[in-house]
Amino acid sequence: MVIEDNRTEAQKLTHIYGVVGTDSFMSNWGGAAGGSSYAVWACENDWAQLEALERKVSQRGDMKRVRIVYLPTYKPKAAHTHIYVA
Repeated sequence: MVIEDNRTEAQKLTHIYGVVGTDSFMSNWGGAAGGSSYAVWACENDWAQLEALERKVSQRGDMKRVRIVYLPTYKPKAAHTHIYVA
């Protein structure tokens, strides 16, 4: 399992929630060969922003199983996971 995290050490303390989606375009090849690829957008503790981001990601055709997670305890079950800062 490969996890790429774009957050700084400081952002890992402030951006503790994430919107996760299974990326149907990137799954099963490249870094996720033979498995799923997850994209995560990390946010600060702002529920309104999280819900708005979840709606936006859910509308993307390449994202499946979109959900909000608590990143400090999140354990992705994917071949590749990339965490971006929202």
